[in-house]
Amino acid sequence: QVQVVESGGGLVQAGGSLILSCTVSGLKFADVNMAWFRQAPGKEREGVSCIRWTSNTYYADSVKGRFTISRDNAKNALYLQMDSLKPEDTAMYYCAAGPRNAYCKNFAYWGQGTQVTVSS
Repeated sequence: QVQVVESGGGLVQAGGSLILSCTVSGLKFADVNMAWFRQAPGKEREGVSCIRWTSNTYYADSVKGRFTISRDNAKNALYLQMDSLKPEDTAMYYCAAGPRNAYCKNFAYWGQGTQVTVSS
């Protein structure tokens, strides 16, 4: 059984930083692509960043230069360093795992989410 668990969300002032973490069990972590998604109230879920099993990384234009995705295969862990946070970054953030042969798509395993709120 695959389990995906996020942590690290919270309330932060604009311009501040947060680090989100995600741990995965039940699959071979080093062989999967991992990603962060977010969904704000009343909006569709959007992809924030993806890191493939090769460690290639991809970012949404809205977070480029501010967010950094990383993974630690020895710990089965995924991270998202979020700097220079803006109120528009407020959302529920989700961690997801997907097959390595899909180009940052078809994420089959999802966490329950962690809330990030950025105050102005």
